[in-house]
Amino acid sequence: MRRGIAATALAASIALTATACGGSDSGDSADGPVTITWWDTSNATNEAPTYKALVKEFEAANKDIKVKYVNVPFDQAQNKFDTAAGATGAPDILRSEVGWTPAFAKKGFFLPLDGTEALKDQDKFQPSLIKQAQFDGKTYGVPFVTDTLALVYNKELFEKAGIAEAPKSWDDLKKAAATIKDKTGVDGYWGSTQAYYAQSFLYGEGTDTVDVAHKKITVNSAEAKKAYGTWLDLFDGKGLHKADTTADAYAHIQDAFVNGKVASIVQGPWEITNFYKGSAFKDKANLGIATVPAGGAGKAGAPTGGHNLSVYAGSDKAHQEASLKFINFMTSAKSQETIALKNSTLPTRDDAYTAEVKADPGIAGYQTVLAAAQPRPELPEYSSLWGPLDTELLAIAGGKESLDKGLGNAETAIAKLVPDYSK
Repeated sequence: MRRGIAATALAASIALTATACGGSDSGDSADGPVTITWWDTSNATNEAPTYKALVKEFEAANKDIKVKYVNVPFDQAQNKFDTAAGATGAPDILRSEVGWTPAFAKKGFFLPLDGTEALKDQDKFQPSLIKQAQFDGKTYGVPFVTDTLALVYNKELFEKAGIAEAPKSWDDLKKAAATIKDKTGVDGYWGSTQAYYAQSFLYGEGTDTVDVAHKKITVNSAEAKKAYGTWLDLFDGKGLHKADTTADAYAHIQDAFVNGKVASIVQGPWEITNFYKGSAFKDKANLGIATVPAGGAGKAGAPTGGHNLSVYAGSDKAHQEASLKFINFMTSAKSQETIALKNSTLPTRDDAYTAEVKADPGIAGYQTVLAAAQPRPELPEYSSLWGPLDTELLAIAGGKESLDKGLGNAETAIAKLVPDYSK
């Protein structure tokens, strides 16, 4: 049996192990294969089949290791792993969102991977992605897939409006949206109220929700107010779709774009497969992808997202060694090429961007905007800061709060998440 990080009641440990790992350890025998459990948090329909096929390929080449594949809904995985890791029931491997990695590392739930088989190809990965998997000088995940946001647009609608290239600034986008509305009758842009999607506006003004170097909350600074003011203005004007404050806003925006009812949105590469399913992009070449427009400070960029593969620190040596070998296989250039071709996701290592992979216009397009992606700071609480903003930005966009009041509320809520930061 593996040992957990925290000592808890034995009964609770047994119950959680049964539900979290499905009893994967019980299949091990003295002379049999080691069974490791992998919690995959990918889309069960579009992505998981590719990962399951790779698991079988790995097992065929490594008869001494069995992989128990478990697909865990992304929106449940963080809390499930947090609970399980504290009670000896965690899986050996977690597909960890980049924001979770430093948080779980801080708690001691992840194994440092520096110098292990999992990271023997470290120099092949994009350095910013390795940095994003680190905490307190050690690396706790191997970059598995990466992403960032881009301005995605309908080339045909832009051409009908006489617009030859993607807007470089938010002011350019406003002008383009009005022209597209005049020439085609279709709205030119539809923005999101979600904090993650609004992050680019902060970068455009050279700021962020917090200043980690100076341990200061900056979400209510003059620069942030300007950034969010620009964000808010893009819900009102000719060719600018009004804010959708319903629970189904994401689906509404996505559906409108893929079916040619709006000319541009800001979106990530996880939707590439779904773009191609829409009537507007039966011809994949119609999909335009550009860096998110720049703000008043002349800066452009979007947050870096994605997932790492991390190893549970509470597993025993045999399970950890098997896990390290499996991660090395899953993050190899060959496996990443296969994943990109099957799932239309972005590899994390340059040697996986083969000619065949880049033949997909979606992947090729997003690869070009990765250079402007902003890695998240080494702050375990960073991803949680978007929670209060999701609430406040929704109220602001819906006209229920002023910009000043909403950002003030967000500042107060964020102060509770990072109590050692000043305002």
